Amino acid sequence: MEQIKITVNNKTYELSVKPWATLLDVIRNDLGLTGAKEGCGEGECGACTVIMDGKAANSCIVLAVEANGKAITTIEGLAEGDKLHPIQEAFLEKGGMQCGFCTPGMILSTKVLLDENKNPTDEEIRKGLAGNFCRCTGYTKIFESVQAAAQKLRGQEI
Repeated sequence: MEQIKITVNNKTYELSVKPWATLLDVIRNDLGLTGAKEGCGEGECGACTVIMDGKAANSCIVLAVEANGKAITTIEGLAEGDKLHPIQEAFLEKGGMQCGFCTPGMILSTKVLLDENKNPTDEEIRKGLAGNFCRCTGYTKIFESVQAAAQKLRGQEI
């Protein structure tokens, strides 16, 4: 077993983990946060996306020991109590989800994108969401949701 200390959604945890345990395993099984999903298990689909030290990370291919000392945000940590984050609101308002399986990863990737670029072009949105796959939509509603979220975060009405 390996000792790690991680901060998830602004709460610090000291855990004993198996050396081969993934960050996704720890988040879901040890911490009980089930928003991140295992889709492919290979870092290709984005269903397991979390934010680690400000960058999008596929938690299914990050070993928990690699996350030692890192700050992680999951979808559960984005809202403030009962108040949804503006990105979450935009996805609801614009219908940027269908089954919801990919939605947490899409929203967290959107947050990283919009933290770095407050007014992305369609091409920048495509690049920012590359690696997040949705099997239900044609991505139009997802892109509209990202654009609406950017407007909200800039203080504009949508």
